[in-house]
Amino acid sequence: MVETGNHQHHHPTPGHTAGPPPPPPGSHLPMGAAKGPVYPPQEQLTNLHYCIHSNPSWHQTCILGFQHYVVMLGTSVLITNSIVPLMGGNARFIHNIRTIQGSLIVSSFVSIILGFSKGWGNFTRLFSPVVIVPIVSLIGLGLFARGFPQLANCVEIGLPMLVLLVLVQQYAKRLHPRAHPILERYALLLCLGFIWAFAAILTAGGVYNRVKKQTQMSCRTDRSFLISSAPWIKIPYPFQWGSPIFNAGSVFGMMGAALVSSAETTGTFYAAARLSGATPPPAHVLSRSIGWQGISMLLDGLFGTIVGTTASVENVGLLGLTYVGSRRVVQVSTAFMIFFSIFGKFGAFFASIPLPIFAAIYCILYGIVAANGISFIQFTNNNSMRNMYVLGLSLFLGISIPYYFMSYTMAANHGPVNTGGGWFNDILNTIFSSPAMVAMIVGTLLDTTLEARDAAVERGVPWWIPFQRRNGEVRNEEFYSLPLRINEFMPTRFIK
Repeated sequence: MVETGNHQHHHPTPGHTAGPPPPPPGSHLPMGAAKGPVYPPQEQLTNLHYCIHSNPSWHQTCILGFQHYVVMLGTSVLITNSIVPLMGGNARFIHNIRTIQGSLIVSSFVSIILGFSKGWGNFTRLFSPVVIVPIVSLIGLGLFARGFPQLANCVEIGLPMLVLLVLVQQYAKRLHPRAHPILERYALLLCLGFIWAFAAILTAGGVYNRVKKQTQMSCRTDRSFLISSAPWIKIPYPFQWGSPIFNAGSVFGMMGAALVSSAETTGTFYAAARLSGATPPPAHVLSRSIGWQGISMLLDGLFGTIVGTTASVENVGLLGLTYVGSRRVVQVSTAFMIFFSIFGKFGAFFASIPLPIFAAIYCILYGIVAANGISFIQFTNNNSMRNMYVLGLSLFLGISIPYYFMSYTMAANHGPVNTGGGWFNDILNTIFSSPAMVAMIVGTLLDTTLEARDAAVERGVPWWIPFQRRNGEVRNEEFYSLPLRINEFMPTRFIK
């Protein structure tokens, strides 16, 4: 990827694709040939300001890293607010979290085995761009419930956040050349700070004193006395809730969640690679990554978190929003995450941001990820009815089946799969509640059985195969070699 002196990429000039010379004057042109330029497929996005291995200045890196921390914080608070009340209080809470610990510890080996045995990588070799489109698209679209439905819980701050972010980040940046890079990269922080202050004024003014409890939880900036109850310093340690409890029913359910996490993380990796200016990740990199994710889940279980580890879709969307795909920015954001998790007062301060503000942000970030998935269709024959069939059925069932499973579960307090085997029920109900997982199953099954060999070119297989092999594409080593000379200390079977 060619970069200028300030780490910016040249914008390609759109033009007609190569073809026969134009016909002489007076003759008829082929249909559509004179209606505009044709944009050839691009293996890497070239209009990023900073790609995966180019870096902004340190002060920009720190601000952008902090922005990634804030975006990630919304999901952390949302999960906590949703799950912890269901776990009960005091003794019941401790018992439940110890049960989750045991489930995470056991289920982590599903990801570890799938990853480091290369089993997951071998499975992803079945994918073609036709399959990648619904998988990545539903990574974003499948999270629609975190968007406007959450925003509408406090529309007076959620809707202004959505409108303001669009206006500032997309329109106001065009008013002056100097404002363009600032608003393009930092509009999210600026708008969030402004609307957060507005929400604090409403809270202090007593606007939410006599409203429903649900509205108070969504709108107030002082909900549950979050800041006053947080410790100044708290260092987590293994088994802080007590020894883990291993319950067969919970373990099998979490094993299903580990499979779902592997599928959703894989789709997120494809999106992250494209939005950071890299080539699609090879099979061995996907396998290695799922193995490391299993290690993370094992640590989650040991330290007593209430959820496992998966890739953050909203942070991937932020790469596209800011046009900054620098790896260093993400590395710096982890330092913020570690710092604010230890110094509780500071973390609680930012956790007091009302969730509808985050929901407004997610409306944009999840949309970027979904659109990024659609962009993979450029490597296939868009006019193939066979491809349209696979894409259409994968997308529709990827949304429809999980919606049925989740709505059924909410109404009946158990999933649609309700046989005599509880472990079997837990695994299937978990798997078919994930849009990305359903899209992966349906898309792979159809794409590999419907005239797969005869339609290889239409499916984009010749373009896809080099990126799946370690030595099939010269850029693979550039983007996906391990840092800090880790390759020299690890067995070869774990890194290839």
